[in-house]
Amino acid sequence: METDPAADLITSEAGLAEIYGEASQASRVKELDHISDDYRAFIEASPFVVLATAGPEGLDTSPRGDPAPVAHVIDRHTLALPDRRGNNRIDSLRNIVRDPRVALIFLIPGIGETIRVNGRARISVAPDLLERHAMQGKPPRSVILVTAERVYFQCQKALARSRLWAADSQLARDALPSTGSMLGRMSTGGIDGAAYDAEYPERLRQTIY
Repeated sequence: METDPAADLITSEAGLAEIYGEASQASRVKELDHISDDYRAFIEASPFVVLATAGPEGLDTSPRGDPAPVAHVIDRHTLALPDRRGNNRIDSLRNIVRDPRVALIFLIPGIGETIRVNGRARISVAPDLLERHAMQGKPPRSVILVTAERVYFQCQKALARSRLWAADSQLARDALPSTGSMLGRMSTGGIDGAAYDAEYPERLRQTIY
């Protein structure tokens, strides 16, 4: 007798509550509507953040990195995230100008806890703001200003399970396809993958900021 796959799907909050129960007190009290001094310390120690945005075409996540802090705390409700040079797809920026809702998760090497910030963003090209966030003498083209609405820490279970910071869990780069080889295959030979890989270190040096 065939079973109905839909019978095993959870389609309501009540169904979720039946399986997971209620959140613990610690899970509830850790969420704030502002950036506390403790949360500021974590954010300012983070050199890496993942930015999630939403737009008419769907959702997007984008990694962002800088010498810590990757995002600058302006006040208890505001973060500044410089938009550094990338692939110029500007997917995140396109989303923000159409839907300001954003989510960020900050990671700190060697630390198991992460900091999550949900809020709304706007894009500024104010000259003083751009100059304030210059790196190697090069200002970003824009700065994403995030108004924090929900801020909380995520416990270290996910990073502990993944052993993300363990040295012996790291892969050698040649264990996976190179970017050049992938581009060569996806472009059906239109991009010279070997040349792309050979030129990348210098291109990175020239364009990192």
